[in-house]
Amino acid sequence: MIGKVGEALEFLQKNGFEKPAIGIILGTGLGALANKIEVIKSVAYGNIPHFPLATVEFHKGKLIYGKLEGKLVVAMEGRFHYYEGYSAAEVVFPVRVMKELGIEKLLVSNAAGSLNLNWNKSDLMLIDDHINLLPDNPLRAHGAASFGQIFTDMSQPYDQEMNQVLKSIAVENSISMHEGVYVAVAGPNLETRAEYRFLRQIGADVVGMSTVPEVIAANQMGLPVSAVSVLTDDCDPDNLKPINIEDIIATAKLAEKDLVTLFRELVRRL
Repeated sequence: MIGKVGEALEFLQKNGFEKPAIGIILGTGLGALANKIEVIKSVAYGNIPHFPLATVEFHKGKLIYGKLEGKLVVAMEGRFHYYEGYSAAEVVFPVRVMKELGIEKLLVSNAAGSLNLNWNKSDLMLIDDHINLLPDNPLRAHGAASFGQIFTDMSQPYDQEMNQVLKSIAVENSISMHEGVYVAVAGPNLETRAEYRFLRQIGADVVGMSTVPEVIAANQMGLPVSAVSVLTDDCDPDNLKPINIEDIIATAKLAEKDLVTLFRELVRRL
């Protein structure tokens, strides 16, 4: 694995990706931040050695290098998921490459279903902790120990300093942002009523199908990470209504403006 990361790193460096300070993973329906980046280089995933390919139609599949609020950043426009058939090690491959490129902070966004009945669709949730129900882990892969201790401590997986700054930014800009626990499930189907009840009972506030593998890998490599979820649907098992992915994407779009404000201002202050 370390060799494959090295080959991807060499390719990107030869194509002008030079020591970005911050890495950004843009989740479902949340690509507007990419439009705010002063692009220096952009490479399709398919051209990067050993990179997975984004198979979900609403994930564009490009790695962008440029300036945001005066800082050099590298942004994934489209991410990878376990449900696409990738292993957890493949899902986090880009994070390992970005770390080798030189990023010192990682920002992540995702779309998630709200299990907390006091919250509204298109609200934001700052992730304070998570529950991993995915049947794979990036640290069990052959060669994972090359990137750090595989028995990685996860007592504080999300960086408290960045989270505090994000909370301050939200207050200053009158952005509705909650704080809570994200649970990752395999997908790609949405959950049943009984599954939603179970997830609420084990302490989750929102449910999604991403983010946790990347956060685990980031913690292994000593890379501070913050993540924000956009609440795209209400997961009330007693009043559950059919929903489709188009509705989820449309709801995510409603929150893009606030998410862009949060991430741009955080990058400016880092």
